[in-house]
Amino acid sequence: MEDEFAFISRISPNETKQHTLICGIGDDAAVYRSSSHMDEVICVDTMVEGVHFRRDTLSPFQIGKKGLAINISDLAAMGAIPAFYLVSIAIPPTWSESELMDIYKGMESVAKPFNMDLIGGDTVSISESLVLTVTVIGRVEQGQAKYRNQAKAGDVLFVTGYVGTSAAGLNLLLEKGLDGDFTEHEKKLITFHQEPSPHVKEGRLLLQATKRVALNDVSDGVASEANELAEASQARIIIDSEKLPIHESMKEFSRTQQLNWALFGGEDFVLIGTIAKERADQIAKQFSEHNARFHVIGFVEEGETGVFLKEGNAIKKLEKHGYNHFQKRG
Repeated sequence: MEDEFAFISRISPNETKQHTLICGIGDDAAVYRSSSHMDEVICVDTMVEGVHFRRDTLSPFQIGKKGLAINISDLAAMGAIPAFYLVSIAIPPTWSESELMDIYKGMESVAKPFNMDLIGGDTVSISESLVLTVTVIGRVEQGQAKYRNQAKAGDVLFVTGYVGTSAAGLNLLLEKGLDGDFTEHEKKLITFHQEPSPHVKEGRLLLQATKRVALNDVSDGVASEANELAEASQARIIIDSEKLPIHESMKEFSRTQQLNWALFGGEDFVLIGTIAKERADQIAKQFSEHNARFHVIGFVEEGETGVFLKEGNAIKKLEKHGYNHFQKRG
């Protein structure tokens, strides 16, 4: 691979999109102007080869897409609008320059619809696995950011899309590999895993529709994220197993497997949250008008803090744990 400075020159954008950006890549630090009526929202995530992704399940382009998308999803869960991103990448000798360029192209493909600017980062050499760290910066109206600690008894629990699809797609890839022979339904599930779409629009709709909403994104599974809402709010959350939105492409799997992936699979990157019950119908209508999904999957009630699964007349407690992404489940 060419030297670091030449590589940085190649990945540097030719133009900027955010009018508040004063100085991007090319100096010791980036400079942008804050808005007096907006709060800044910042988050960071790291993906490690062999832990969070594998080269036999994701192409370099898809690794880049996913690396940025999962961070934007965190902004969406705060009701924020994406603006900037920074990328630090630790590169082992087993990765070619063209593969690295594809990673950055993947990120750019996700950034473009949101007019995000790449404003900095770092590149270093490493002996073994590739490590990709992405920081994103967004903005939300002053005092309007959404948090996990707003759930109250009487609320309904909702998600903004299908759950379990990413885990199902990963399971197929681990069984057959990237070049496997897949049905159309299987290809759809694989796309859910390889190319997640952050629900920024849905986060903004919720921010505009209601003042109080407890909000999170489904990165580690519905059970885990619902537990984070319950713990932050000191609330008792009930998930109705019959109301979990299962994509039609998952129908070939057993009901037990569908439920397992929906609850513990993770990486769906839809939003999960609670709102006042009386607001649910109107918000569902607004979502429909904007071609967005809104599924009520449970409720909040008085009682012991935690998350509980309702199956028929039986209710059992769901512990907070997510899917081990590289362990196949039967």
